[in-house]
Order: sequence, then C-alpha cells, then structure tokens
Amino acid sequence: MKNKEGLPISFLQSRRQSAAKKRYRQTLSSMKRIKRKITKAIIPAAGFGTRFLPATKSMPKEMLPIVDKPIIQYVVEEAVASGIKDIIIVTGWHKRSIEDYFDYPYELEKRLEEAGKSKELEEVRRIAEMANFIYVRQKGPYGNATPVYCCRHLIDDDEDVAVLWGDEFIYSNPPRLSQMMKVYEELGGAVISAVRVDQEDVSRYGIADVEPVSGNIHRIKKIVEKPALGKAPSDLATHGAYILPGEIFPILQNLKPGKGGELWLPEAIDKLIQSGFPVYACEIKNGRYYDTGNKLEYLKANIDFALQRPDLKEGLKKYLKTICEK
Repeated sequence: MKNKEGLPISFLQSRRQSAAKKRYRQTLSSMKRIKRKITKAIIPAAGFGTRFLPATKSMPKEMLPIVDKPIIQYVVEEAVASGIKDIIIVTGWHKRSIEDYFDYPYELEKRLEEAGKSKELEEVRRIAEMANFIYVRQKGPYGNATPVYCCRHLIDDDEDVAVLWGDEFIYSNPPRLSQMMKVYEELGGAVISAVRVDQEDVSRYGIADVEPVSGNIHRIKKIVEKPALGKAPSDLATHGAYILPGEIFPILQNLKPGKGGELWLPEAIDKLIQSGFPVYACEIKNGRYYDTGNKLEYLKANIDFALQRPDLKEGLKKYLKTICEK
C-alpha cells in the first residue's frame, strides 16, 4: 500500500519508528547526566541598566537594594539554597562593587567587632562565605548568550550548569532552582524556569510552544521570542533560570547574530531542541516573579519584602494606608 505521495506505507512506518528510537536514545543519553551533580551557576551581570539611569551611572543595577539586600544577593542565596557551590559572576568594567560586596571587608568587620555589633558582623561574614565566587569579564558582542559563552573555560565538556540572571528573580518555596533540579534529576535534559503571564504581556517574554509531560513539567518544542499579541503559542514564559548541558557551548560558538545584531540565548536553545536534545519547562510552584529591571516591579518588590519583615511590617502598612486614603 502507498500514501497520497506514492510512498509505501511500510516505509513511512519504518521512518517514524526510526525517529522515535532516535528520540528515545537521545533522552536516555541526556538522563545519564544525572550522575554528575550540578554545582556551578553562571550569573550574568554585565549589563548597563539603562532603565534605572541616572542611578546606574555609577552603581550596578544588580546592586540596587530590595529593602537592605542587593538584588543579586537574592539570586545567589537561591542558588546556594539549591546546592550550588561555585558562583560564576560575569561582570564588566563598571561592576567592581559586585566583587567587593561578596568579598571579606576587613576594615568593616574590625569596626563592627569593636562596636559589639555581633549580628551585623555575622551577616557580612556570611555573605562572603556563602559560596566560592569566581569573576569573569564579559568579552564579545552584545546579547544574553555572550556572558554564558564567556564561561566556557570553567565548565567541563560533560558538565551541566545553571544560569540565573542577576537582575531578576522568582521568590518561591521551595526555591525556583531547587524545583528545576528535581526535574533535571528525574528527566535529565535541559530545564528552564517558567511562569504564566497575562496575554497582554506575552510580547515582553520568550514564550514556549510546549507539550505536557506531567504536572508542572512541559517539554519545549520551540521558544518564540517576544511574540506579537495573538501570535503566542501559549501563556508560558520561559526565562530567568536555566539548567544547560555542556553541548550548549559549541552551539554558542557558532551562533549568528540575531535581532538587533545581538547573540540570543533562546536561539541557541532552539538549536539544541532541533538537535533532538530534550528541553523542559518547569512551571514554578508557590512563586512570584520579580522583574527588578522594571521600575514599577522594583518598587513592588521592595514593598512585598518589607511587609515580610517584622521590624517594618506594621509601620509600612500604616503608612501605605495613610497615603492610599488621600
């Protein structure tokens, strides 16, 4: 028997079976990576932060405070709470204060010790001791793929690595990266954090075309970067945190500039998907996304975190009530 194109049915069935076997072998191959625990995280932090000028003229956007901790500290704490030991921060010439922040401030420690401020002393020491901090200067074209590629010499060929942006985060329980690790341990492959967004906001994010796997896990068929309204394949935004295989680095090396002449990480991930490598979206549970590169969202984050503080909660609630009644 033949189909409409004149091809034998047996041939088509054989081709489908071969494709299915190939996909199965690729999935099994990716699952072998489970044996190597992920201990490294890349945090790109080299951007200029133009949306927060003039403050970011002399201050990294990642160092803008949420109450009394910089944004990047929340990202580092999430990584450490998820089992990461080595934090690789990709910086630029204007980001020296990030390196200073995670260092030992000898003079400050001495002053706090002499003043008997043991609580503050313990906190500043804890910051430096959270992880092994490694710094890489970004070199190459603009785009969010470049800082990841700049770390290739620190990642073994058979090693998978986490990537988290330094100017945004999802606050969740358990931590976002911890939830992603569980998907990785179960299925292997690559994993991207995902959140549902309103339809009017889809053009701000990379939106995933997915097929369900189980519960909050989806297999990604394609990522559509900032689709026009009405053109999005879903309302599932994939961004913010990634678990990527060592195979991503050869793809990044050969990646051509995309929109705006920049190198885009989602385009590299699409090529990874096209190669048959399984990439999953982990829809984060019990979490709230904070785009702290956006002024309004940054203000919301400060209010939300201040309201969780026993020393600030009541006073802030009273103040907010007063100004809202005006």
